[in-house]
Order: sequence, then C-alpha cells, then structure tokens
Amino acid sequence: MAEEQKTYDNPEYFRNRELSWVSFNERILGEAKDRENALFERMKFMSIVSSNLDEFVMVRVASLKDMVHTNYEKPDLAGMTPKMQLKELSARIHELVQSQYASYNRSLVPALDKIGLHLVRGYEKLTAEQAAFADRYFDEMVYPVLTPMAMDSARPFPLIRNKTLNIGALLSKKEEGDWLSKATGKDRKKKKNKSAELEFATVQVPSVLSRFVILPEGDKAGTTVILLEEIIEKNIQKLFLSYDVVCTCPYRIMRNADLSIDEDEAADLLVEIQKQLKKRQWGEVIRLEVEDRVDKRLLKILKNEFEIREEDIFSINGPVDLTFLMKLYSLEGFESYKNQPYTPAQVPALMNEDDLFTNIRKGDILLHHPYHTFDPVVDFVRQAAKDPDVLAIKQTLYRVSGNSPIVAALAQAAENGKQVSVLVELKARFDEENNIAWAKKLEQAGCHVIYGLLGLKTHSKITLVVRREETGIRRYVHLGTGNYNDSTAKLYTDLGLLTCDAKTGEDATAVFNMLSGYSEPSRWNKLIVAPLWMKDRFLFMIKMEEENAKKGQKAKIIAKMNSLCDPAIIAALYAASAAGVKIDLIVRGICCLKTGIPGVSENITVHSIVGNFLEHARIFYFYSNGYEEVYMGSADWMPRNLDKRVEIVFPVEDPKLKEDVIHILKIQMSDNMKRRLLLPDGSYEKIDRRGKTALSAQEYFCEEAAARAVVPKDPLDSRVFVPAEP
Repeated sequence: MAEEQKTYDNPEYFRNRELSWVSFNERILGEAKDRENALFERMKFMSIVSSNLDEFVMVRVASLKDMVHTNYEKPDLAGMTPKMQLKELSARIHELVQSQYASYNRSLVPALDKIGLHLVRGYEKLTAEQAAFADRYFDEMVYPVLTPMAMDSARPFPLIRNKTLNIGALLSKKEEGDWLSKATGKDRKKKKNKSAELEFATVQVPSVLSRFVILPEGDKAGTTVILLEEIIEKNIQKLFLSYDVVCTCPYRIMRNADLSIDEDEAADLLVEIQKQLKKRQWGEVIRLEVEDRVDKRLLKILKNEFEIREEDIFSINGPVDLTFLMKLYSLEGFESYKNQPYTPAQVPALMNEDDLFTNIRKGDILLHHPYHTFDPVVDFVRQAAKDPDVLAIKQTLYRVSGNSPIVAALAQAAENGKQVSVLVELKARFDEENNIAWAKKLEQAGCHVIYGLLGLKTHSKITLVVRREETGIRRYVHLGTGNYNDSTAKLYTDLGLLTCDAKTGEDATAVFNMLSGYSEPSRWNKLIVAPLWMKDRFLFMIKMEEENAKKGQKAKIIAKMNSLCDPAIIAALYAASAAGVKIDLIVRGICCLKTGIPGVSENITVHSIVGNFLEHARIFYFYSNGYEEVYMGSADWMPRNLDKRVEIVFPVEDPKLKEDVIHILKIQMSDNMKRRLLLPDGSYEKIDRRGKTALSAQEYFCEEAAARAVVPKDPLDSRVFVPAEP
C-alpha cells in the first residue's frame, strides 16, 4: 500500500502575514528600548517604528479595508478573513503604539534630559527668555507661512492632506463679531444651532519649517528644544483675532495610499500613475491620531468629518508623529551617544592599479555592502560610460537616490553615443514620483527607457555592459540583492557579484531582451528568473534535500531573506523538515511559517536580526549531497516576488566566493546580540549569551572588512579572505 501523502495546507500551520509584520515592528521597538544601545540609536529606532507603521497602515491596512468594503471574505492562509485581520490588527497596533509612547515618556525623554537634551512640552516649563524667543520665532518665521482654515456654512471642511500634522481648534465668536459679519450685515452666529455655536478651524503645521526649535539656554548648559506645534498652539489666537480660542489639539490622518491602476485600460502607464499619485491626498481616511488631551467636542467633529470608526482613532500620550526623532538624531554635540560612523572599506580585489574591467576578468568579485564601499557599482557604470570600447549599457532601476550618480552616468553614456537601455520601475511604491523624474531625464539624454511591464513589477537588480575587446565582444554583468541606490547602500546590508562569465552574460542579454521585447528564452544557463521559472526551481531544490534526507544522507537548507509567506514554499519546507532536513531560516521581517509543530517543523529554526543596518540580502544555501549550492538574488519567498515580479537569483560558483558567502551565514547564525529566535507561540526571544563572548554579526563584518582592506602581497589571494570562526 502506497504511503499516504501528508499535506501541509492546514491553516493552523501558518501565521497571518500582517500580524507577523507587527511582530517585526515590535522587534524594532525592542531595539529602541534596549539600554545596551547608544541613546541616540534608541531614538532613531523609535522614529523607525513610527515611519514603518505609517506605511503599513496606508498600504496593508488600507488593502484589508478595501476588501471589507467589497465584501471579500476569503480567508488568508492562516484562516483569517479580512474582518478578522482588521480586528486583531487594531488591538495589536494600539498595544504597539501604547508601548512605544510609554517607552518614549518613561525612558527615552528622561534619559535624553540627563545628558542635556531637554524636550520640553508646554510653555510653563520655559524660562521668560525662552518663551519670548519662541513667540518671536512665531511672529517672524511661522506666522507668515500659516494658512488658518475655518469651517462654516460657506466654507466646508477643508482637505486635510495625508500624513500632515495639523492643529484643530474650537472657536467662539467675540461679541463685536468678525469682519465678514460687519461687511455683509449678517450675523452668521444667529443662523447656527445652539449646539453649533462653537466653530471649527484648523491650521497645518508647515512641513517647510523644522519640526523642533532650539531655544536659548541662557546660563544653563545643554540643549533645549520645543516642538513647532506647541509654539503655534500658544500663539494661535493671533490667527483668529475676532474669536476666542476655546481649545486646540494637534492631529494627523492616514489615508489609503495603495494605488489602484488598471494597467489593461491604461493607454499610457506614466500618465496613469501620475494621476493616481494625486489621488493619494483624497483617499479614504483610515487612521486618526490625536493627542489624548483632545476636547471631546473637537474629537467628535474630526470623527464625523473623516467618517472614521472608533477603533481607528489613536489617542496619543505625547507628540503626534515621532518621525521627527530622526531629524533630532542629527543634532551636533551628542556624538558620544551615537554609534561611531562607519566608513565602508575598499574591496580587496580592486586594490590595485588595474581598471575595473581588468579586475573582473581576473575572476568574479563579491561585494558585501555596506561593509564594502558601493563605489565599484557606481564606477562600473561610470567607467562604462566613458570607455570608448563599451558599446552598450543595460540596467534595471527600482529605487535610486535623489541625486543618483548612476543615473547621471547612464545619461552621460547616452550622450557619448552608447546604446543605453534602462527599465525604470514606475510602480515602486512611494518612489513613483522620483522614478518618473529620473525616467524623463534619461529619455531626454537619449536613453531607451522602458516604463516597467504590464502586470508585473521589475524588482531584479542587474546591469549589463557590452564591451568590444581584442578577443571579440565580452559581456560584463553586475548582479545584486539590493537597489542601485548609493544612499541606502550605506544603510542596507546587501550582496553583489561582478562577473564576465560568458554564460551569465548570455543570460543577462536574454533578461533584457525579455524585458524590452517580451521574448522568452529557450533556456537559462545560470540565472533563475521569476515569475515563470523561479518558484519551481526553489521547490525542486527543497525537494532534493527532502529526498536526500529520506535516503539517510545529510540534508541541510539555510535561507536568508526579508520575508517568508509563500504557502507552497512553506509547505515544501514542512515536508523537508518532516523528512529530517535541518533548516535554518534568517528572516528579517514577515514570517508566516510556524516552528515547533510536532512532526512538521521540529527541524526548522527561524531567526531575525535587527541591528544598526537594515538586513536586506537574500542568500539561499542547499547542502546538495555535499556539493553545497549557494545562490543570491533580489527575491524573497513571497507570492509577490515569485509570481508577480521579474526577479533574478544567481549562483555563486567560485569556490572561494562560495566559502565567503557561507561564512556570512555562519556568522549571522552565531550572532548573540542582535539575533532573535522565533518561538512556537509566535513571539521572538533574544539569544541567551550567558557565558559566551558577545558577537554582533554587523559589528563583526565591519571589523572584518577593515582587516581585509590591506594591500595584498599576492593579487591572486586578494579576492577572498576567510578569517577564523569566532
């Protein structure tokens, strides 16, 4: 009788994606609370919690609300309907925000106060000199910028823009009346019901001014700052001279920012996205934040006008929107309370007099950012733009910096007469406007620009340089796990590979032909490409480890990624685990897989590293009966990456480079300072390091990169240096 095939689609085997994301943000908050971190780094993490939550609410929570509005009731892989998810998310997010502000008020602010950074709330805590300075600042700098907006029968409730900070006020008209009543001879107040005698007004806190104002200290030491909204509230009477201000309170709203584009009906994707971007300011209000001291009458007006439910109102015990802490981080004079700035090291393989193309011909070069400088990636395009032997440059751009040297180099290459083709992904969320601007600039320079693909996002990170040499045409390729963004390359951990391998170059050409001409290659030599081929390849490799385990052979999988929520991949991992495959997963954020399920996931461990740099690299290791296959790439194990995006995963074949990537995984698995372990109940716990030498993988890689950055005695030995394991 054939063995019964066990299935792994039981909802009890999966964790809800959105709740898993909340757990990730809780881990970030954990870094803000961790007293072992430098004080200003804790402040930075506190800001990141808020900015992350903003995006999550505007996109993921908004998407669930859209589902509820359309009566979509299909449960997710964990068996939760959209309504169930929203209810649970509301409770968890309220708990998160409450915990965040409790830490802010009880721990962060007092600690900052002790070191001389005083965050004052309220004028009553200011000296006479400071109060006078704040008032002058309002009169000279703030008042001319403000636009007070009242609401009455002639003036409807104004448009409140997404994510802006505003101050709401209730006003009572003075006996002598206002200028409009005098001019028209009509007392507007008489037309109102008694219950509506108080009038509502609002003013936006100008984002063009700093959110915080540094006050004079007089004879005292330290730095005192007050938030801009406090100064405006104190002086708001000057905006409504014909009224008495009854009460004021800061508030902020989140709108649905998930773009809805019917690409089949969009004749011009560029124009359609530009239209949709404007609609973000008009989207449904899905979250209202107010300080908890808000007057009930004022709150009722906001609630009614925004048509928002009680569970979507957040009463904040402190300043609304803590993202200002990221700007506060840049204050000078507190360097001893920040991590020492890290200067990326040079790449050993490039520390010689040869040009970049010559060095690549010596052998594949591994880049590990931000520990290695991002300069070789920029120089790859810059040198290609100037090199008279370079015939063509092709590149995908998903997110680039505001003043991108890579875009400038591509434009220069086109102006130099080279064939330049660039796919600019217009649908990169919250980078749409930036990417539209760059796409137009590239077109003006003479580049052939592809505005993404119909129905798919192009998330792959690939650059192809075609060069004419004595031996014929040679193709140079850069493949990476992260964006071509020189700014985030200093903050995100990513990996890249520079190669002139002929088979890889052939695949790279096929990728760009696929993107520009929709031609499907007959085969791939080395690259694994989504959406048509990647998932099946991963499932095949996981299955091979399962089969080896069933034969009694050693079987192991190590996978590092940002998120894991693809049900087919998770089911395959469960099957492999049940067969005896040892599986170690390093998942920074969302993880829908559950550990510790008897007979299902007992051989799986899940780890998450949250540190000073954002873990962003994707690495996939398969023991493969001793051959040890190693891959890197742009894709997470998520349905959107495997089924709805153009992604590239590529093999690391050079034995020394392969050893180096495995070494990276080993060090991360040895981290006992920033690594957390996923428990069966869904919580994460820090690694117990009692009796062990403290090891932070990120700090280790910083030191390792600096140690490697010495002039090598033998150039052949410069490509890889593997230190002794800790």
